[in-house]
Amino acid sequence: MIINRRSALSLGTVATAGAVLGAAAAPAAAEPSVSSSDPVRRVARVYARETARAGGVWSSYLTIGADTVVEEGADTVVEAYSVNKLAVATAVLDKIDRGLLTLDQRVEVSADIVIQDTDGIFALDRAYPSSITLGHAMANLLTVSDNTAVRLCGLVCPALELNEILRGKGFVHTQVVPVSNPNRFFLGQTTPRETHTLLSRLVAGELLSATSTDYLLNVVRSMAAFSDGMRLNLTTPQRLRVATKAGWFEAGRNEAGVVFAADGRPSAVYSLFAAGPFTGDATVNDEDFGATHPALRARQALGKALFDSVDALPGAGTRAARTPAYRPSNGG
Repeated sequence: MIINRRSALSLGTVATAGAVLGAAAAPAAAEPSVSSSDPVRRVARVYARETARAGGVWSSYLTIGADTVVEEGADTVVEAYSVNKLAVATAVLDKIDRGLLTLDQRVEVSADIVIQDTDGIFALDRAYPSSITLGHAMANLLTVSDNTAVRLCGLVCPALELNEILRGKGFVHTQVVPVSNPNRFFLGQTTPRETHTLLSRLVAGELLSATSTDYLLNVVRSMAAFSDGMRLNLTTPQRLRVATKAGWFEAGRNEAGVVFAADGRPSAVYSLFAAGPFTGDATVNDEDFGATHPALRARQALGKALFDSVDALPGAGTRAARTPAYRPSNGG
């Protein structure tokens, strides 16, 4: 079942109807009763209900197995924000696969390369100049979404080369924006379909070597990866079955990822890009990048529904992947 704004009315929820007609959203109707044998339709209904409740403009592409569940503005060119850090890491890992770089080579963390924001760790530790491995830089890029790590990746994969690698893999819209310094760039744009394709090809083993694929998936499925959105309402073992990357800036709230079945097969892929204005006070929303934002609340409900639906759909996916284990420590 494909959800778009033209078909959303057929779902029969009050909130969806209000959004499609351009009216203020009415209180959402209770979720229609859908049996576990119809997981695709259930996820489609949750998406329609929750995005209508959240407001904003959504551009999304979501699949479960071979079924397209949501296809709404999937070819719209959108600001990717930190979701494009997946593409940055893919380009760097491609160079590693070709023997041009290694994960354990060191990159210099100079004082002028550190972005003085509150994301990530480099501006917080105040321990620079220093050096770290490229593997450490990318782990910070993909988990705590460190923006200084973008610049560290740019040292070994300049903007023009990065874009060329992505175009060579078929991603003509998923591109960073070069600046005067060839080793720096803004994170640029993508389309929901291209980000979905990147993730689908990654888990199918078609984008990178097996070693690089395992590295990237292990990072974005870790407990350190983003958990305010699709993963929020999941238990720890369940979160380890969701590989995700979020991106936010100004009024944009984005997230893309993969849900794995219990046996390790990639069974659902989502690519969700939303821009304001959202429901509620715009000033409050624009300063809220956490779990209380309307767009993130929508993704939290969708994430739980999607995870439950994957467990109800045996046989989805094409290639098993090892699920990481969480091993908490008390120091020592």
